[in-house]
Amino acid sequence: MKQLTEVTIEAIDLAAWAPAALEVQAVAFGLGPAEVAIRLPLVGRHALQPGVMALGAMSAGRLVGFGYGMPNHREHWWSTVIEPYLEAAGHGDWLDGVFAITELHVLPEFQGRGVGSTLIRTLCERSGKDRSILSAIDAETPARRLYRALGYRDLARAVRFPNTQRPYAVMGAPLPLRPGHSQDANSR
Repeated sequence: MKQLTEVTIEAIDLAAWAPAALEVQAVAFGLGPAEVAIRLPLVGRHALQPGVMALGAMSAGRLVGFGYGMPNHREHWWSTVIEPYLEAAGHGDWLDGVFAITELHVLPEFQGRGVGSTLIRTLCERSGKDRSILSAIDAETPARRLYRALGYRDLARAVRFPNTQRPYAVMGAPLPLRPGHSQDANSR
């Protein structure tokens, strides 16, 4: 358990905390109630994946941020979508033996305090892997700046996920992540 100013980072049961986590994601990522309802069973399925790890950022008993990830497998839905983009860019090997950051979100009023960077660092440190991969909106956002500062680089850009309007970038980093950055990611 890591202590930040007024925020504690701790392991959470992803299935039990899924409704609260999706409330955080809705605010941080701008999701409406319909999208939250669609995502809830997905998070429940993720909670059952072998090797999944979830962390919560708690302040006064309230979840103010969370992150979770798991060892990547090519048969996961996310991997099947990003595989052709990574293969075309010569980075198909990034689908094997890596830790995938699945979600990382911090409430706006807690961003800029090191919460997001502590969540992602702790997940990656505990993963037992030597590389990490994630996807983020393909735009210059605080999240992308944080990921770059931690050592992530673009592996593929203009990645299109089904039922989304915005393009994504797939990013990868060697572990451990670079030290010394306190800016938070508001969303993946």
